[in-house]
Amino acid sequence: MKQLFLTLALLAPLALQAEPASKIAWTPDTLNFVKKGDPKQGKVLAESCQSCHGQNGEGLAAETRDGETLPAIPALAGQTATYTYKQLRDYFNDSRSNDSMTGIAKGLSEQNAADLAAWFASLPMPEHKATKAASAKAEKLVSEGDGKRILPPCSTCHGSQGQGEKMDIPALAGQQADYFANTLLAYKKGERHNDIYSRMRLISQQLTETEIRELADYYEGLKK
Repeated sequence: MKQLFLTLALLAPLALQAEPASKIAWTPDTLNFVKKGDPKQGKVLAESCQSCHGQNGEGLAAETRDGETLPAIPALAGQTATYTYKQLRDYFNDSRSNDSMTGIAKGLSEQNAADLAAWFASLPMPEHKATKAASAKAEKLVSEGDGKRILPPCSTCHGSQGQGEKMDIPALAGQQADYFANTLLAYKKGERHNDIYSRMRLISQQLTETEIRELADYYEGLKK
């Protein structure tokens, strides 16, 4: 984590104009509230999520249908409960925006969000057959980072197996590659800004679009 803090300190001037990241404060009470989410109730609520996020929370890859390109939809299965809860509340509080999810999240109570988060966290992470061989460059970024660009290893925060960490750091293993890439590009362009302390905005700005795609392919094929 020391390397991550150094990165943020050196890159912080780039984020001086950043918008507020989130209204979620990870107090002991909030963490305990999410921890007590009811997965059984979440399972009931998640029935309405299946048409987009898949029957088992595996998400959907981008596809072209009737000449229209439909965007990738993220996998939620195996995601850390705190991260899913935060995203739902960020949609609710307008810290994050999406044509579909904003309206859905605004219809969910805090308890609903905690229950859904608990349910998806209880599911096994999706497994995908790697579509491409993991590039040596992606593997190095994950395990070593890049000192010349003050980039910490992805594994420092997201774990050696892409399993994520408590609070706002998501699991990445098994995530839909197109969604992963689009997310990092949104951070890179400043279109998404609900990352605490601008961490992903700062890091993604140091990555090329090719590196982002390679990391997306790497994590999609990674098994926890």
